[in-house]
Amino acid sequence: MSEQDTAVPIPKQLAAADRTTADRRNWVARLPTIVRELQTKWSLEIGSPFDGPDVSAAWVAPVQTIDGGHAVLKVGMPHMEAAHEADGLRFWAGNPTVRLLAADEDRWAMLLERCEPGTALRRLPEPDQDVVVARLLRRLWRAPHLPHDSRGFRPLCAMTRHWATETLRARSRWPDAGLVQEGLDLFESLSKPSADDVLLVTDLHAGNVLAAEREPWLVIDPKPFVGDRAYDLTQHLLNCKERLSSDPEATIRRLSDLVELDAERVRLWLFARSACEPRDDWNEESQRLARVLSLLRPLR
Repeated sequence: MSEQDTAVPIPKQLAAADRTTADRRNWVARLPTIVRELQTKWSLEIGSPFDGPDVSAAWVAPVQTIDGGHAVLKVGMPHMEAAHEADGLRFWAGNPTVRLLAADEDRWAMLLERCEPGTALRRLPEPDQDVVVARLLRRLWRAPHLPHDSRGFRPLCAMTRHWATETLRARSRWPDAGLVQEGLDLFESLSKPSADDVLLVTDLHAGNVLAAEREPWLVIDPKPFVGDRAYDLTQHLLNCKERLSSDPEATIRRLSDLVELDAERVRLWLFARSACEPRDDWNEESQRLARVLSLLRPLR
């Protein structure tokens, strides 16, 4: 896209966002202006934006900088969970995340290191994904020390309480009130701050790990909160639906053992997320998983 272009393509997933809330509709409507402003600010030549099922909360496109370098422009849809993404990337400083090259927090925008070839970890079999995810998490889990590295990171309980508020608003649509309430109680107890807390990614799964040249795999799209390591296993596990459905105990134990964490605590986090995490459609699938996890014997 040249500076003279006025059309900014909007991927299908993002275009669908303007059919949800007023805030999202307004953000999608402002996207072309934001992209053009960033193009001028950072002197960018912008390519076609990435599209696909993962492109649902940000406008992301390959760019060329004024010195001929290759990077990625990301304009995020403002939402609570991603508020400190740039701070997290500064904290991890490319170890093992993509590097942050520039940021415009007012526009929720970042200029990022580009991963080449950029293929997602999900192309590997899930057992191989487990090994990569575990290795990355062990490198990522570091405690932000005051005052130099705090950067205002929020505790994990801030996110679970935000989710709990949304879930309570939807009380009339709960399919199993007892199950949901049990999940809410666990959200409260599991997310209490601890001296062992570290900076979490909170959204690490095989779609957010890309093949790169600087390292075999780099993490993208962190949503940093300070909290319990066991929480950080849940998103990858929830994306392994068939394994989790057919043999939840072995699946949970495998990943827990790879990072040397308590499998029972991981099970409890998985149950809580399945039972009561807010969603547009309170479907039977999540509730079914929650019931299965609730019936497992304690994983010691």
